[in-house]
Amino acid sequence: MKKLFFLVISCLLIVKVKAGENEPCKIENSLFNITLTNNANALWTYHLKQGKHVINISSPAFEIDKKKITSVVDGFTPISPVKLNNDVTEYSYTGHLISEASISLTVKFRVSDKSPIVKFTYELSADKEYLFTKTNNQDDFNYLATSLSSFTKTKEIRFSDYNDKYHSYNLTEEGIDQRHFDDNWSVMGPMIIFSDSREQYLIAYEHGSQVPNRFLEFKFNKLKQVSLNSVKANYLDQQPLNKNNPYQSLWFEIGDAAGNQADLQRYYRDFMLKYISQNQESRKPYIYYNTWGRQERVKLASGKYLSSMNLATTLKEIEVAHQMGIDVYVIDAGWFSKTGDWQVNTTCFPDTLKQVKKLLDRYGMKLGLWFNPTVAALSSDMLAQNKNNVMSQKGVVSKPSPVWETEESVNICLVSPYWEKFADKLIQLSRDLGVTYFKWDGIDQYGCDDPSHFHGMATNSAQERADSYAFQQPVYMTKIIDKVCKANPEAIFDFDITEDNRCVGLQFLSAGKFFAMNNGPYFHNYDLAKEWGSPLNNGNSNMFFNPGPARGWFARSVLNYDTWIPSVLFLTHYMPDEPRSSQTVNLASLILGQNGIWGEVLKTSTEGLTYFNEVLGNYKQVKYDITQSYPVKHGETGESPEIYEKINKQTGKGVIVMFANKKGSYQYLSENLANNTIWKTEGVDVKFDALGRAIINARFDKPDAKMIFFGVK
Repeated sequence: MKKLFFLVISCLLIVKVKAGENEPCKIENSLFNITLTNNANALWTYHLKQGKHVINISSPAFEIDKKKITSVVDGFTPISPVKLNNDVTEYSYTGHLISEASISLTVKFRVSDKSPIVKFTYELSADKEYLFTKTNNQDDFNYLATSLSSFTKTKEIRFSDYNDKYHSYNLTEEGIDQRHFDDNWSVMGPMIIFSDSREQYLIAYEHGSQVPNRFLEFKFNKLKQVSLNSVKANYLDQQPLNKNNPYQSLWFEIGDAAGNQADLQRYYRDFMLKYISQNQESRKPYIYYNTWGRQERVKLASGKYLSSMNLATTLKEIEVAHQMGIDVYVIDAGWFSKTGDWQVNTTCFPDTLKQVKKLLDRYGMKLGLWFNPTVAALSSDMLAQNKNNVMSQKGVVSKPSPVWETEESVNICLVSPYWEKFADKLIQLSRDLGVTYFKWDGIDQYGCDDPSHFHGMATNSAQERADSYAFQQPVYMTKIIDKVCKANPEAIFDFDITEDNRCVGLQFLSAGKFFAMNNGPYFHNYDLAKEWGSPLNNGNSNMFFNPGPARGWFARSVLNYDTWIPSVLFLTHYMPDEPRSSQTVNLASLILGQNGIWGEVLKTSTEGLTYFNEVLGNYKQVKYDITQSYPVKHGETGESPEIYEKINKQTGKGVIVMFANKKGSYQYLSENLANNTIWKTEGVDVKFDALGRAIINARFDKPDAKMIFFGVK
């Protein structure tokens, strides 16, 4: 029997793909194997080599020309694998549908030999003319189904619950029990996990929307099966399928780990850091400074956000940021003369940021700039080129409004030809200005139902077009990012999700990272003022704007993602204000992975700058260990004590942070073995037991934090 082997060698580990004459195609690495069975029970199967279960994944089914077509093929032909730049290989297999020979199905898998988590997607192409349809005026795609009858526990994992108490998105885990199967329950996800006493599995989809706005859902039934189905806007009614209009689904994920849920989470965190995205620069634990914290304070004092937006202030701040240990200097809203064209405001920066870039280069720092991708100024060339791509709703074209004290702008639709022009503009700015960090803000998930864009025609209802815009928004956001990162692999994209109605989910994280929180809740969140109002004389609507521990109680709530998604992907900013105890609380919070600083750094004392430099210098020695390590947490935010352990099991390097608001001594015994070369703040005693675990006694005489770094010189 003739066999064809594709060998991909990575770090002496081998991924093998097999295809024989009468033998199903297989993908195999050191952890799992996938077999393309292509039969009535499953299109393909997934099996962890250490496990006993074989997961059957059913063929996807699509409504085409008012018929439900299940994608069983006449046989799979392998396509030459493609090596991606993140130690991942893409394997593709194609075949003609048995029920419609003019339609071809291609399934793609993205695999690393170092991870049991696999990405996969489906593509359809056709030699004849077909239409996707919605017979009952609703989506009718079934992406996969499998049986959970062999498993004893099931959970839904949600990444986009909006919590008004924190004014932030949070992660939520919900148990699924027998009543949910009995009543054919459905959940939004985007992830479910299922397990027995020995194995943990996950299935997820890469998209993004705020709970409860479902575009896909997992549905359970009495036979203890689960399916993943479209809910709305996954496609358009009468959407063509032909040679010139192929179809590609979202990316999905499947994975397994022997052991308990924490073992699966460790693999998934590693997948999120290394293998979900080809844009690896966004995964690095840089320290960011953003000017918006200063601009907010200047606004309260002078009435203008742009009062301090000038070359002299910027150069002074870069000097101070360098002294503190900051890696990326981000100029927030107002650096530009007009949106759309995104040219430097020469009133603020007469030399178009040349001195700024020169000073940053001198210190080995990166330049970041703020953008709203969905606006263009009335006099901009970008608007002149995209008049047909202006957003409209119910026939009303977007009305002009000022953008952060700059020229009036209108909203432009990302799901239109504009997306590529915007990507090209960012590539140009990367080359001309040297910007490598792009902060995106102001992108609400809904906003356009225009029938002349890429999200529907006049024959589709306004609601279907609006939902299609919302569904495709994260798709086009990642298309822009991938195009820019291909031109400049050092580019980093950060999506501001500090307000609600944003497309939060795994799809954007497959290309970039999130800007998770500004200052936490506003006064109106706690019924202390009207919306965006303030009981304060200066009109500040932010509650947590002052030195002290309270801001951290809310900002650290975002760290609940860290068990599944590394905290380095959820940028949150902390303040540099004195006294020392407040600086310590903010630094101790920052080094857990949120990695952001803003405020009036020019008012920080020399002693304060030295302290920041010392702490961040220690952090940088073990930053990759902290980023890689699975979090251990004891106590809720605001409790005394509240403890975080971030120690790399392989190296013993990392940090333990303790917060307390009440006087007293608090003890802690580390779960991991720790390197005995340490740096610690005052009031901490550290010993090691016979196995190498750290025994910590920390004394607090006021609200404060303690930091112990392990493995630093």
